[in-house]
Parts: sequence; structure tokens; C-alpha cells
Amino acid sequence: MVKDIAQFFEPFRRRLFPAEAARGKGDSIVLRWSPHPSCVGLARAELRKVLADWGLAELEDSALLVLSELVTNAARHARVCHDWEIETRYVPTPGTVRIEVHDASPRRPEPRPADPDAIDGRGLILVAALADDWGVTERDDGAPGKVVWAELSLPAATGTSRGAY
Repeated sequence: MVKDIAQFFEPFRRRLFPAEAARGKGDSIVLRWSPHPSCVGLARAELRKVLADWGLAELEDSALLVLSELVTNAARHARVCHDWEIETRYVPTPGTVRIEVHDASPRRPEPRPADPDAIDGRGLILVAALADDWGVTERDDGAPGKVVWAELSLPAATGTSRGAY
């Protein structure tokens, strides 16, 4: 009986809580999230831990903001069916992290001028300002949809200081 109950609730648990982290090629981290707004904070918490483990904590502020914008965009704009998930991948290279957000929608995000009175519409402008590079590609796993990615480097690696005023 207990096994049957656990099996019954498994789809609900997977939708509300992220899957366990999966180590990918080159120690990349792959996580899957429900499109629920609470998962944005959970994804940030996981990235914070990963950056510290990789010695990239200096990128934390910019990386967390970039991740928040990309996951929020996927949750808000990429809905295609009731049981889809958002996938995040954090990929390290020396002095750099690549943040990827995979979703099932073919619709590509595009930066747009924000109305000065609007409370939204600035996410991709922030991503472009904070990341060394960002873009949108097709998924490489054969699944429908796209990957929105951003790369951030330690200032010493690029000779720049992002976010400085």
C-alpha cells in the first residue's frame, strides 16, 4: 500500500520539487524544475552552492540575477503543456560559468524596449549587461524547444568589471 501511495504522489513531487542534481560531462550540473515561481529561488540556491564549489563565488551576484531572469522568462513565456519542466545546466570552464535554461517552447526571447512605467520587460537587457555573452540555440537532446544561455567570466579572465558604475 505504501509503495502504491508513493508511486501515486511521485508525479506531483516531481512537479513541485526539483530533481536531484545530475553530474554531466565535465562536472556540469543539470537540474529540472517545475514552472512554479518558487523554483526560481530554489534554482538560485543551487547555483550559489555550485559556484562556491567551483571557486567562482565572485560571480555570484551577476550569475544569480542572470539565472533568475532566464528561469522567470521560461516559466512565464514558454508554457506549452501541463507536464513540462524547465531544465537548468551550469557548465564550468576555467574562470567562467555557462548558465543554460532549457524549455519546450520554440518561441525565442527577444529584448524589447521597456516602457518606463512598466514593472517588467527588462530581463534580457539585464542579462546582456551582466553576461559576457548570451544567446538562444536549439536543444541538443532532440527535445522540442530551445536553450537560452549566458556566459559569465571572472573579471581577471576578461579584463573587465561588469556592473561597475
